[in-house]
Amino acid sequence: MGTLLTVRREDGGRRDALIEAFTEASADETATVWVLEGYSVEQYQSGYVPAMIDDALRADEVWTAGTDDEVWAVSLWQHVTSATRFETEAVEARERADAMPDLRPLQRVATLTELLAREHPREFPHRYLQVIVTVPRHRGKGAGAAILGDRLKAASDAGVPAFLEASTERSARLYTRNRFVRDSVTHTLPEGGPTLIPMWFRG
Repeated sequence: MGTLLTVRREDGGRRDALIEAFTEASADETATVWVLEGYSVEQYQSGYVPAMIDDALRADEVWTAGTDDEVWAVSLWQHVTSATRFETEAVEARERADAMPDLRPLQRVATLTELLAREHPREFPHRYLQVIVTVPRHRGKGAGAAILGDRLKAASDAGVPAFLEASTERSARLYTRNRFVRDSVTHTLPEGGPTLIPMWFRG
């Protein structure tokens, strides 16, 4: 008998488990690796992930897949109605980077945030899959696919498209299997960074 896999929207009751799972699951994600070059995972977990999870729990949606006892995969979703939030976040990220010019991860976060603000599509409203990651020991068990299937059905039922940026060709192929279609333009980050592949799901 297989493990019962459950998709759920998190309400903050498992905050610590979310932070732990997200840190472990995202540590080898392509864009994260680029941002964190020369920066420890411990600093990432203590200095960045908690605020990111708290912001998502407060303002957006955190969807997970796993069991009652363990988070296997974590995803952050936004309901986007304008570009204002992305533009504000880009300004704030640049201010933080300018205040600590020798800290390269902050410079790269600012670069990434500015790119996303500049290039994010101006088609509103849409659901934005900011990130989806799976804990390494649970990869290949269908956790990420379960979240995608659940959330894309909800988007389709609501008549709202979904948007994301794949950070590898491998992940782009996964999204293609879930009926995402690649945009015609890609965005390559500087200093050996990954190429982001915009993709749309339209039901």
